[in-house]
Amino acid sequence: MRAGASGMTSIELLLDSAAEGRVRVEWEALAAAGMSSLARHDAPSNRPHVTLLARSTPVAHPLGIDAAALPLPLVVGPPVLLGEGDRRVLARVVVASAALLALHAEVLLSAGPGDDPAHLLPGRWLPHVTLARRIRLADVPAALELLGPPIDAQGVAVRRWDAATATVSHAAGADATR
Repeated sequence: MRAGASGMTSIELLLDSAAEGRVRVEWEALAAAGMSSLARHDAPSNRPHVTLLARSTPVAHPLGIDAAALPLPLVVGPPVLLGEGDRRVLARVVVASAALLALHAEVLLSAGPGDDPAHLLPGRWLPHVTLARRIRLADVPAALELLGPPIDAQGVAVRRWDAATATVSHAAGADATR
């Protein structure tokens, strides 16, 4: 979710520290090569994550999420390009395991109805970890050379990001407020 997007709230699944570190290495490699990268977004709340929900309508707080589902084994897999045009989002697909899909469904149910974008709804959701938001298509081949193999990870916490106040708060699991 874009920092500062007025009125937006997102619910995000955070990665364990080792997996987060590997994603940050890829962010830094892209930035060092002069390409678009989330490494350039220096807000303390900027962390590798999987967006479970994002909307501009109110989201229940706290959510009734079962923290017993965490940690959740994840595979941060191959790269994917999202969007259209000559600039795209470069991300890594997160394998949609039954446990991840169940967590996603639980978050949506707990949040209640809202103005969820279609790409975050069940059956259309593509879990991913974003590496760059506006990478030029011409840079993609070089960017792919900078990425490592798939990352075995754990989803360790669910946090709430409130863009209107630029704050994060705990939703479930450990280490969700950083």
